[in-house]
Amino acid sequence: MNTDHPGPPVWLLDVDGVINANRPGWHAAPRRSMVYSAQDRCEYRLRWAPTLIHRLRRLHASSAVELRWCTTWCPEAHLLERLWRLPPLARALTCDPVPKGTHAHPLKLDAARQVLAAGRPLIWTDDEAVPTDGPVFAELTAHGQALLIAPSSSRGLQPADLDAVEAFTVRHARP
Repeated sequence: MNTDHPGPPVWLLDVDGVINANRPGWHAAPRRSMVYSAQDRCEYRLRWAPTLIHRLRRLHASSAVELRWCTTWCPEAHLLERLWRLPPLARALTCDPVPKGTHAHPLKLDAARQVLAAGRPLIWTDDEAVPTDGPVFAELTAHGQALLIAPSSSRGLQPADLDAVEAFTVRHARP
């Protein structure tokens, strides 16, 4: 067991393309809801796998991981927490408004680096901002303290991804 970190892994969690996906699968019909964004002054259709949300809730409640929103939804994450019956979670992106699209990527990368700099293991799930190779990938994963998952934006996180997250939390569990 790894005991040289001050807490459980921090999971930086994106929403669109990670939880909210067009075809989430999970061997069951997806749930859907419309969510009104006062910031954007429009409604967004969200689709998600109920089993994914259940596993997120269970992981968070077990204290095996600390979930943190790392998404352009951060200023309105309370809407998602209410929709998915999640407790209030920390926000990795605190500027309001959070830049949209690729403009948020440097902020997300900075949040990932801050987690590692604090000595915490990192789980980062993002369909666009997570590096899958190259020097930034090598930097973040160099010491085995980071699990980076870039799911297909149309499918989002899948059962195997959550299995990998759970295995990572076990490897980094505190005594």
